Amino acid sequence: MRNVLIAGATQGTGRELAAAYLRDGANVVVTGREAKRAETVAAELTAEATAAVAGQPPAVTAGDDPPLPGVATGLALDLSRPDTVAAALAPVGQVDRLVLVGMVRDRNTLAGFDTAAASQLAVTKVVGYTAVIAALAERLAPGASVLLFGGGSKDYPYPGSTTLTAANAAVSGMVRTLSTELAPVRVNAIHPGPIGDSPFWHGKAELADTLAKFRAQTLTGELGDMADVVDACRFLLENRQANGIDLPLDGGHP
Repeated sequence: MRNVLIAGATQGTGRELAAAYLRDGANVVVTGREAKRAETVAAELTAEATAAVAGQPPAVTAGDDPPLPGVATGLALDLSRPDTVAAALAPVGQVDRLVLVGMVRDRNTLAGFDTAAASQLAVTKVVGYTAVIAALAERLAPGASVLLFGGGSKDYPYPGSTTLTAANAAVSGMVRTLSTELAPVRVNAIHPGPIGDSPFWHGKAELADTLAKFRAQTLTGELGDMADVVDACRFLLENRQANGIDLPLDGGHP
């Protein structure tokens, strides 16, 4: 049974990826900045996976029996405070799949530039991600893989994205160095564009025009959804030849 740790899995794509692994029988540690929230989401995910597997049709033969669902555990982890990361991860055992999703959203224009917000974002993605990998390096199993989340702003900046664009570009550099330093452990990154069914957009009618603009900029004329991103994550995490890849997932741009 695989052991998966997803840093930043209390909502959105991280939560959906955790759910997929649980349904496949993996045990998953889900982290969030608050212990209570992480523990609540872990309990929800375990219950959902158990119900999903129980609802599958009967197997034709015994060899086709669906896997027993895994169990999720919640853990507090604040990537913006990298000095606390090693202690927070002390209870974690061997890890087969490590995913770093956690992020801080920022729209920080030069007019009134917020240095504290910019610092928190940069530290979270660059130092926080690296601190997690460093803390768990000796606990990565043979055949383990690591996945870092960047974002589409790496290649398509917008007013106020300077820090976010720079941090996501840094993820590309981290893949190149970490895939070498951790070899034979595989390291990849994914850079999704705007995700149409992300909870971030829910109930925000004022952002409908922004979503429509993002959609019109793609070659497909469509926005991806969380299932699309999870599918790509599973490829990068599971394919034994996927290594050192910096994958944009945004429908393509002219």
